[in-house]
Amino acid sequence: MPESDRAQAYEDTPLPIGYGQTISDAYIVTVMTAALNLPPHAHVLEVGTGSGYQAAVLSGLAGTVHSIEIVAPLADRAKTLLASLGMTNVTVRAGDGFLGWPEAAPYDGVIVTAGAAEIPPPLIAQLKPGGTLVMPIGPEWPLEQLLVVRKAADGTLDRCSMGPVMFVPLTGRGERVRNPAEPDNRATAACF
Repeated sequence: MPESDRAQAYEDTPLPIGYGQTISDAYIVTVMTAALNLPPHAHVLEVGTGSGYQAAVLSGLAGTVHSIEIVAPLADRAKTLLASLGMTNVTVRAGDGFLGWPEAAPYDGVIVTAGAAEIPPPLIAQLKPGGTLVMPIGPEWPLEQLLVVRKAADGTLDRCSMGPVMFVPLTGRGERVRNPAEPDNRATAACF
């Protein structure tokens, strides 16, 4: 957090980090991280590095974290910050998170910190069988659900919803444009 906003860091609200982006509140970071249910030494992909907070949390739980951010100055700032904190198991790069990070795949967990109408197919393709993806999904911003998707050994997907959320939109190729004739990928069953 910028020095001027640090007093608000644990308030139950997203806070601006520049470039039209926000940092999620600590509670939602905790919920999303727990929903990944990571195995020991997990290999994780984060889409939407932002300030680097979610990557820092994942650093303590995973063997390796690859984090991709579409806003290059945010990626650069997070990379520098995480390195200064000694988080050597986190790699950050600038790029379109819709495409994931195929060179480092497959992943035990994929966490996306921006909302979209649909799950980007490359992210499902890069998820290991037995892995979990956590992402806000909805046809528009106020109708998002926090979706938890588990990939079975045969490649089928089991989906459930952790409930309503509102995130900044995924940009780049994942920008929220959905054909109304296509099925909505939100879950109808609750995860609990």
